[in-house]
Amino acid sequence: MDDAVKARLMAYCRIDTLEDGEELLLQGLHDAAVSYMAQAGIREPKEGTPRRAQYDLCICALVLDGYDRRGAQTEGSVSDNPVLRRMLTQLKLTELPVSDSDTGGVEVLR
Repeated sequence: MDDAVKARLMAYCRIDTLEDGEELLLQGLHDAAVSYMAQAGIREPKEGTPRRAQYDLCICALVLDGYDRRGAQTEGSVSDNPVLRRMLTQLKLTELPVSDSDTGGVEVLR
């Protein structure tokens, strides 16, 4: 993550200074957001276009959501979080099938 992206995320998330470990957290949240968009079929648009501005705003919103929820306790199950539920569903739907050779011939049930 370059300095411009880091500055944009910090401004969007209203972070004045990063405490110990928060830069890695921000990087991980950014990587997860970019991956989420890619798996949703949304490619990163060219820099300087209106579509890129929308894309960057979506990335920032996903990062902020993850940042805000990082220490939150939820009542019920974790699957009650709709953002997490959507991401888990997307990961399941985009998972490549496991071949028999990857499992040592053991059948994998899904």
